[in-house]
Amino acid sequence: MMKLFHGWLSSASRRVRLCLAEKGVPYESIPIDMSRQEQHSPAFLAMNPNGVVPALLIAPGRPLHESSTICEYLDEVHPEPPLRPHDPYQRAVMRNFVRWTDERALPRLLILNWSQALQPVASQWTAEQLRERLDRIPTAERREAWLRIARRPYTQEEKDEALAGLVGLLDKMEAMLGPAPWLVGASYSLADIAAVPFVARLEELAPDQLLPATRPRVHGWWQAVRERPAFAMARIERFDEALRSRAGGPGA
Repeated sequence: MMKLFHGWLSSASRRVRLCLAEKGVPYESIPIDMSRQEQHSPAFLAMNPNGVVPALLIAPGRPLHESSTICEYLDEVHPEPPLRPHDPYQRAVMRNFVRWTDERALPRLLILNWSQALQPVASQWTAEQLRERLDRIPTAERREAWLRIARRPYTQEEKDEALAGLVGLLDKMEAMLGPAPWLVGASYSLADIAAVPFVARLEELAPDQLLPATRPRVHGWWQAVRERPAFAMARIERFDEALRSRAGGPGA
């Protein structure tokens, strides 16, 4: 059985859990506690050298990382139900959208999520503890993110800017959604799965942006997403409620 190393609140982990749920593929769930930096342990780095969740161990010695890569792999080896458009052009549109969320939406979500969930822990580290933890982080980008929440917390202005930028995803989705109920073509796809974690957070942080009068197409899309059985199976919980009920951090 495959093993999924993931964070319950990590947007990338949520994507993979949604994909696995849609496919009905069994797997062993292994939560990673980001507040304790388990994702920077030698064992985890052997599976994902970037030191971020998720990682999918499909067999001993055969790990995969990057949520978009994992999801496409799962769709190839478990083709039913299909989660990629059959048409090559639409498949390319899907990939471009997923990449857009990774490059434009994810950095903004990281600011909002980490400020809420990881900053209270990191701000308590001593100088020696901080230095030790930063030394284990494999990428400069994530070292800077951890340093920010530990010693130079994001300002309210920065968080407001991050939220405003994240709302831009909804505008993009509203423009993409047409007569068909899904983002790319007539069928639910990995593009929709990629958007779910961001929209779930926006529903908590800026619910007025999802009203029928504000963005009717996104509102209808979000209702349809939540009605899918896989949504409940993937445990896309409210961020604040999940933080109160478990010790693990969110990731991004």
